[in-house]
Amino acid sequence: MRWLWSAATRRRFWTHERKRPEATDVPSLTDGSHFDPGWKDKRNSLRSSCIDMSTRRRYRGSLRAAILDWAGTTVDHGSLAPVRVLVDLFKNRDLKITDEEARLDMGLLKKDHIRSILRIGRVKSMWIDRFGRLPSDSDVEEIFEEFVPRQLQCLAEYSGLIPGVADAVETMRSRGMRIGSTTGYTRPMLNMLLECAAAQGYRPDSAVCPDDVGAGRPFPWMCYQNAIQLNVYPMEAFVKIGDTVSDIEEGLNAGMWSVAVVRTGNEIGLSEQDFFVLPASDQCSLIEAGRERLRRAGAQYVIDSI
Repeated sequence: MRWLWSAATRRRFWTHERKRPEATDVPSLTDGSHFDPGWKDKRNSLRSSCIDMSTRRRYRGSLRAAILDWAGTTVDHGSLAPVRVLVDLFKNRDLKITDEEARLDMGLLKKDHIRSILRIGRVKSMWIDRFGRLPSDSDVEEIFEEFVPRQLQCLAEYSGLIPGVADAVETMRSRGMRIGSTTGYTRPMLNMLLECAAAQGYRPDSAVCPDDVGAGRPFPWMCYQNAIQLNVYPMEAFVKIGDTVSDIEEGLNAGMWSVAVVRTGNEIGLSEQDFFVLPASDQCSLIEAGRERLRRAGAQYVIDSI
């Protein structure tokens, strides 16, 4: 049977009266809990094109790749190396920052990490008392320039593979998964970690740092570059695993599953030896507090170690 539309029906269909997707129809890569700087552009583009998002294909297969963090996730139990260097750099300027302040924005590109420390109210006040002015971008650059060689010297000492990582990676590979990695370290630092990890039996298939893509976490660019280098798609077939809030945000912003590691990472901040000498009750309290912070960041799963 041939269907005939009246002239009025055709006018309603082809003019502005036709239903357009609302802002709530726009899929959020971050499940509504994290800022997506391009959400307005995506909404307006969707409205103008009148795409029916209900026709979008959804991936329902198994995981095809894992993107792993470095310090606190695969190496350096407790993510100790960056904290040691940062605390010393500020101490050299007669500014005593705590380990907690040094860890607050761990996982960011290290220059951004230094900038975030200088924005902490107590640290900013100490800087003003010491130098008589607010910290500036040139101060950030100066501290970062000192940080790089100091961190390179420190990394070899804190590059030990976390127990179980090599076996976990082999298990993932036996299931057909590729292994990528992201970090807040610079390329020279990452190259050193790659060399040390390879000697211990861990070799990711892809390793990307902020230098390679122009920006660090929480932007998803390192995850996207890993996807290109691993030749894996779609993003829902990836899982991002890391120990910091910025790791979780990076994975969510890339449209990946995001899994947080708590015991071996930044939230606990202890070496394996120091953690296991604690009473069992203290261990449980630290782990549960860390789990809660990472859950609030949006992690779909929180695990003790990889």
